[in-house]
Parts: sequence; structure tokens; C-alpha cells
Amino acid sequence: QVQLVESGGGLVQAGGSLRLSCAASGRTFSSYAMAWFRQRPGKAREFVAAINRSGGNTDYADSVKGRFTISRDNAKNTVYLQMNSLGPEDTAIYWCAAGRVTAVHTTAYEYWGQGTQVTVSS
Repeated sequence: QVQLVESGGGLVQAGGSLRLSCAASGRTFSSYAMAWFRQRPGKAREFVAAINRSGGNTDYADSVKGRFTISRDNAKNTVYLQMNSLGPEDTAIYWCAAGRVTAVHTTAYEYWGQGTQVTVSS
């Protein structure tokens, strides 16, 4: 069982940056792949980024590649999403998720946080 709590969301001006954090509790955090998903208004939940257990491999949606960076600190049981060059299209609820494998599909992840709102003003 893993519990995930996101933080760092808020309101930011277009072109700005935010760093989301996801703090995990539970056993063997380092054995979980971690990912970020988001749901934009009127859209389905979509993949944003994923990172494997050690942090040596990452994957990004085309829409965020080059702007967002996922990282993890296993000593702190925390995964991060650094978001740069934000635009209004990035406005969404963002969730972190934990699973046993790294994947781009929501079904690959067993545990989910409550989500944090990111709003980007134009």
C-alpha cells in the first residue's frame, strides 16, 4: 500500500514555472515506477511523464517534452515534476501515480494521489 500526496500546484503566469512534488509513504518506494498524469478541462486524463525505479529512465508526452522534467529522490520518497515555459494549455489537475512498471497508460498504475490544480493565466 502506497499513499501519495501532491503539492506545489497553483496559479502561474504564462511563461512561468512550477515544481510539483509528490510525497509517498509506504514500503519499498524505490521499487515503484512513478508517473504524472493530468486532466485538462473537458479532456480525458492523459499521460505527462514517467520515471523508473532508479530514476535512470524517463518518458514524456510530446506535448511537454523539452519543457517538463520528472525526477525522483528515493531517499526522500518524493517524485517531482519541474514545469517550465508553462502555457494556458497546461492548465489541468495533475496527479502522481505509482506502479510496478513504467508505462504511459493509467491502468499501469495502482496508486494515485488526490491531485493538485495548476492554472496558467494567459
